[in-house]
Amino acid sequence: MHPAVKLLAVLLVAGCLRPPLTSVGPVLDLLGADTGLGTAALGALGALPLLAFAVLSPLAHGTSSRFGAERVVLWAMVALAAGIAVRSLPGNAWLWAGTVGVGASIALGNVLVPSIVKRDHPGAISRVTGLYTSVMTGFAALASGVAVPIAAATGSGWRWSLAVWAVPALLAAGVWALRMRGTRSRTASAGTAAPAVATVRETSVWRSAVAWQVTFFLGLQSATFYLLVNWLPTIQTARGVPASTAGWHLFLFQAVGIVSGLAVTVIMGARADQRATGVLMSTPMVAAMAGMLWAPGWSPVWVVLAGISSGSTIVIALALIGLRTRTFAQTAKLSGMAQSVGYLLAAAGPLAAGRLAGGTGSWTLVIVLTAGLALAQACVALWAGRDRYTHPEPGNA
Repeated sequence: MHPAVKLLAVLLVAGCLRPPLTSVGPVLDLLGADTGLGTAALGALGALPLLAFAVLSPLAHGTSSRFGAERVVLWAMVALAAGIAVRSLPGNAWLWAGTVGVGASIALGNVLVPSIVKRDHPGAISRVTGLYTSVMTGFAALASGVAVPIAAATGSGWRWSLAVWAVPALLAAGVWALRMRGTRSRTASAGTAAPAVATVRETSVWRSAVAWQVTFFLGLQSATFYLLVNWLPTIQTARGVPASTAGWHLFLFQAVGIVSGLAVTVIMGARADQRATGVLMSTPMVAAMAGMLWAPGWSPVWVVLAGISSGSTIVIALALIGLRTRTFAQTAKLSGMAQSVGYLLAAAGPLAAGRLAGGTGSWTLVIVLTAGLALAQACVALWAGRDRYTHPEPGNA
């Protein structure tokens, strides 16, 4: 299979991993009005996919070892399309069931794509990670921007705004199936290589301090991202911004992240030590939240600052998964661990925001919470960014 087709397949899958989530925030008020769900329940709905990430991410490595990473990604894309369709059916039960299916499918892609990048592009992890993350962010931004216009144009409320993203998932599955034609032998060899790695008696990734540092960096980054993706439009509409404008502000937040995600790979370069980059790109989120509190009239400026921070730090977080491991198997294990614990932490973001806003009748504490998470992320970067590996070299074990 031509390398360009293989890369295209990865990019198409990446483009499907965020729109099913980011298309919800702009129509959350419509969804709540239609289903009767309150603020706390809507926060739980936003956290549900992240809880699915937390539960299923540790299982992704074992599943891929048994069936092959490419095959599992293909199944995930087909299941994602089905989950999106089910979520848009009438009835609250379908909404919750489909949301679980969406989260489960994305969890597999989240874990396996960084591992495949590590395996296929070992000398360009930061660059390729920046590319696929930018595609992921770009589609996420598009989904946020068009959610309200689609709802208005179709006259069906929020349902078509969510359902339309089943189409890219099916397209990604088709292209991924073409990719698999040239990777079956490689998949088989990867599966048979796993026992050989196990005989080295590696320390469990769960006992590695480096692994926990990467995990907390990813978790804190994801907590701020998903909190804002779910609640930024609601925060802004509560302050008098029209719903369509608030949706485009969420688009701006993510669109800026595309540029910053690509730009940060230049700053990262080929260096293994990423402490300075991690701290530098975490602090704009703190400034953005302070601006939202003290100068809300400059909201677009703060949205841009938040986007710069979020878009660059997700690239750093995902690149660290490859940079802090030595082998494909180690990368898959760290990816599963980081996304399990990390997204469990991230799930607390939308939940806490919903409860804080519902309990106080104000979004001030939510903004303060976001700033605090970003500040903690900058501190963790001082450890996660160091030039260290989760496992020692086999000869030094």
